[in-house]
Formats: sequence, structure tokens, C-alpha cells
Amino acid sequence: MAQPLTKKPTVSPGEAQANFANVLKSAVEQVNDAQQASDKKTQSLASGNIDDLHDVMITAQKASITLDTAVQVQKKVVDAYNEVMRMQV
Repeated sequence: MAQPLTKKPTVSPGEAQANFANVLKSAVEQVNDAQQASDKKTQSLASGNIDDLHDVMITAQKASITLDTAVQVQKKVVDAYNEVMRMQV
């Protein structure tokens, strides 16, 4: 006799929500860290403490790409949420 393919979830909804919140918080912190690193290097360049323009520009570009990626992911999440809300049950 074949076993049913359905299994009970191993993670409770509360745990899944907490895990998602932790992942989201970590991602936002990484974006913030990249922005802060870019700001520090830009200020150091402006004040004359460092003179490596290439490093400053690379750091600024990394921060920009990180922020753009976060914005695009946010848009996709909102689109997915709206799609789920339009589903008929």
C-alpha cells in the first residue's frame, strides 16, 4: 500500500514568521552597512584622510547596487503579495 505524500510541517507558522523576519532584518542591515561604509570613505576622501579615489568609487558603486537590488526585491515581494491577495479561495 502506498504511503500518502503529505507530511506535517516541521516548522510552525510562528517559527517561519520569525525566520523570515530575521532574514529580512539581516538583509536590511547589510544594505545599511554598505551605505555607511560608502559614506565613511566619501567623507575621508573629502577631508583628505585617504587619496584612493578608485576604492571610494568602488565602495559607492557597491552600495548603490546593493540598494537597487533591495528595492527590486521589495517590488517583487509586493507584487507577489498582491497576486496572492487576488487569488480566490
